[in-house]
Amino acid sequence: MDRDGHRQQGRRSDALENLRVWRAACRLCVDVHEAAKDVPTEPTWWALRDQMLRSALSVPSNIAEGHERGFRRDFSRFLRIARGSCGELRTQLYIAAELGVLERDVAQRLAARSLELTRMLNALLRHVQRARPPVPTPLHPAP
Repeated sequence: MDRDGHRQQGRRSDALENLRVWRAACRLCVDVHEAAKDVPTEPTWWALRDQMLRSALSVPSNIAEGHERGFRRDFSRFLRIARGSCGELRTQLYIAAELGVLERDVAQRLAARSLELTRMLNALLRHVQRARPPVPTPLHPAP
């Protein structure tokens, strides 16, 4: 981040794909989609299934959007939105298990991963909020 809170572009370590939390969120999203294939196809369950899929997709999408905006303040905001989506997903998984729409062990496993993702988001959020912009350096150092 530069002194104005912008993410410095061009640094390989800043690539979205290098964020463990984003990779874990993508994997969870794929696994929720796989588990949702087992949800009964009756119209009664469409809304719950759709909302689970939307919540799961929202997590990595919000991490990506906040990261790519390049501002700490935006990144923090989108990390909090992603954290909220993790809570939504856990709620929907719990309900799906209680209703017998998903096997309880599958729902519990996915919910545990969502909780771990929430912890990762909390840690990243603390890091982003504490980060201080680096001291500006001249673009062209004196010879």
